[in-house]
Amino acid sequence: MDNLRIRKIINFAKERKSCSIAELMEKFGVSSATIHRDIDLLAKRDVIERVRGGIIYNDAPNARATSADYQDRVVARRTEKIAAARRALALVEEGDIVFLDSSTTVYELALLLMQSKLDHLTVITNAIPVMHLFRKFPPHWSMIGLGGNFDPQLNSILGAAALEHLSRFNVTKAFISAFGLDDKTATTNHEQQAEILRRVLDAADKRYLIIDHTKIGRKGIYRIAARGGFDAILTDRSKDSR
Repeated sequence: MDNLRIRKIINFAKERKSCSIAELMEKFGVSSATIHRDIDLLAKRDVIERVRGGIIYNDAPNARATSADYQDRVVARRTEKIAAARRALALVEEGDIVFLDSSTTVYELALLLMQSKLDHLTVITNAIPVMHLFRKFPPHWSMIGLGGNFDPQLNSILGAAALEHLSRFNVTKAFISAFGLDDKTATTNHEQQAEILRRVLDAADKRYLIIDHTKIGRKGIYRIAARGGFDAILTDRSKDSR
């Protein structure tokens, strides 16, 4: 998947508002199979809507709110993120109350859960894209979206109100990601994100870090948790990297 081409398709669709498959193939010099793979990816993320013979740019609130930085992170290292998310999917069980954070890695887990055969699952999240995606989940599942302040860079809900809302709930399994993981700690560069992740890890029965291998050895500013504080560290290369 060419991440630069994906970004160019997003910008082209945003400018044009709508275009045909033939126009996209000509504009980007790719085959029908390639452009269909690209628009499948963007449709899953609600960046565009598929229509007969073409696409329409999605001007829904969450699409407008998504920063360029977030869009870049959505498509970056997607193969690795999917591989790590698949390992996490195997840990979700019937009746779980799962917390999904606002990382693009955990968003891949949300996409995989859409295809799950589970009859009953409760999802708690502070991620706007996951909330928006939930309409595509099985109708008998439950979702709780945290209330609070919207952060456009992370496309998530943060702050004191979100922390207070989170304190009301039980969580059987928390799935989070991080900016980096060194020999001692998982870290992020966002203070309020670190605060809410620490709170959910304290509340959860089981704690899972989903992280692609490129983040191992990297260190952010704010501590989330000790490396040994997770029940498993799930990467694209190893099920448990602790």
